[in-house]
Amino acid sequence: MYRIFNKIGKNQNVICTIATNKYFLNFRKYALKSWMLYAKKYNLGIIVFFKNIDQNKNAKKSTWQKYLIGDFVSKNISKKIKNILYLDSDILINPNSPNIFKYHNNKKISVASVHKNLPYPLQDVLKRVSFFRRKYYLKKYPLDSTIFFTPEQKYKFHNYKVFDDFYCAGMFVFNCKNFNSFLKKKLYEKYSKNFSSLTGGDQSSFNFEVNNFGRVKKLDYKFQAIWLYEMAWKYPFLYKHQNKKLIKECISTSLMENYFLHFAGPWFESDMFKAGSYPYDKKSYKEAKTFDIYNKKKVKPKSYGLIKPNN
Repeated sequence: MYRIFNKIGKNQNVICTIATNKYFLNFRKYALKSWMLYAKKYNLGIIVFFKNIDQNKNAKKSTWQKYLIGDFVSKNISKKIKNILYLDSDILINPNSPNIFKYHNNKKISVASVHKNLPYPLQDVLKRVSFFRRKYYLKKYPLDSTIFFTPEQKYKFHNYKVFDDFYCAGMFVFNCKNFNSFLKKKLYEKYSKNFSSLTGGDQSSFNFEVNNFGRVKKLDYKFQAIWLYEMAWKYPFLYKHQNKKLIKECISTSLMENYFLHFAGPWFESDMFKAGSYPYDKKSYKEAKTFDIYNKKKVKPKSYGLIKPNN
């Protein structure tokens, strides 16, 4: 049902994901190495569920099963595990990133917004997504779809109480002692198998329940940079140039600027996850690692006279 890829360290913090069938194969091939480098750097465990935790016939889909991880881990793997970072399996990690658990508050659930404190104007980003999808992916793609919904519109669509922010459920950190029961009862058990949502999954319910509980810690966007946003704003030329080498270079550049990069969604942009960016690309990874060392140094500028490029 599960496999421990990196042993649980003394700090008792672990990274977990659920990746069944083809998703498990893709995770091992394209993401695992970046997770391992990050986990070893900070002595974090990695637990991957390659089968659903709830094996009953009427069990919810895998995307809902992540809310059972904390309860299962505490009862069946180790009662000593303190905090869990849940990540979707289609996330790449910049191994030079800071330890996310240092930014976490055990009394809260840590999340990253997909609406606020972004490094670019969201409305403009979404217009690019709609425009280029229509031009290069699907001629009938609407230019005014629900991707433009504000947090208020998303909550009202489900008749939920309105909150002013919205998060991606593909990344969150929680303390087992404080939140195992909450996640199991308020998310997995509360909603029926046939629950209908805006996205077809658990995203809206997660946002409502977490905000309604009122114990939220907002992390930097860099801990869950959305590739769809990154691509539309910084690399829109990828919509028309499906060159694997070019895609890989753009992903590597994005990873140099961010901590976790999430290839969320069912559209073609998410398939770029398979481009094989660093650390699988040793040259790009070495460059990023060297830059990270230089970036942390204090620069003491001095004059070298006129510097000219080599002819």
